[in-house]
Amino acid sequence: MKPKLEYALACMKKYNTGIMYQECFGFEPETEYDALVIAPGWKPTKIIRDPAYKVTELAQHSYFSGYLVEKDGLKTAWAQTASGACNVLDHAVICADMRFKKCIFVGAVGGLTDQYEIGDLCTPEVCISGVYTNHYLNDDLAVFHPYEKIYPDMKYTQEIVKLAEKAGYALKTAKVFCTDSVSLEYMHLDEIKSTGAELIEMETGTFYTLADLFDVPAIALLAVSDNSATGVPLLGRGEELAQKYIHTRSVIIPDMIFQIAGT
Repeated sequence: MKPKLEYALACMKKYNTGIMYQECFGFEPETEYDALVIAPGWKPTKIIRDPAYKVTELAQHSYFSGYLVEKDGLKTAWAQTASGACNVLDHAVICADMRFKKCIFVGAVGGLTDQYEIGDLCTPEVCISGVYTNHYLNDDLAVFHPYEKIYPDMKYTQEIVKLAEKAGYALKTAKVFCTDSVSLEYMHLDEIKSTGAELIEMETGTFYTLADLFDVPAIALLAVSDNSATGVPLLGRGEELAQKYIHTRSVIIPDMIFQIAGT
């Protein structure tokens, strides 16, 4: 953990008591997890269907919950949060005190070009931030840089691309725009596309900003759920296309989580 995050946690603990990640998610202080999974909206009890995975519910709240997901002797702490960068930041930052070897973000992403099909597995090569949340990690809230670019560790990203290829999956890298509003992004698609973005979602820029402070290997795994460029809607896309997305979300991504956790 880097000093800035230590300071952020110290400020939180000044006004809050107890072990925050245990109270919110039920994660155990004495356990070193092979990976911490950050999953906006995705509960493993809903998406994982293979009985080879053991899913244990640890905590259930109105819009976030915690799970232990195990397979082949590996343990992952699964933090399901609400959607949006602010929710990911608030619930991921309290996990900084935990012991975990890797951090993995999983979620859905929309296509902005015709190069991406429903069900494609993707990861950012750069995140173009259209959200304000990241700036709460800055020293000065007034310093705001619209469309700030956040870069993952591409050496590690390429390692995961090769790991996916070995497992039989194509993991595509892409430029990802991070939005604060799914409903209103459609009003601004031309402006968003002008940034060079190829995909759009809400949280990965904030995830990578925070993951850098965690100081552990981190990767985002994204399943393409819709594409405005090809006319495939998020709502009403049809059963055949929905099943392609669900296969990536329910089969490929859980497998990749444990492939990564085991390396």
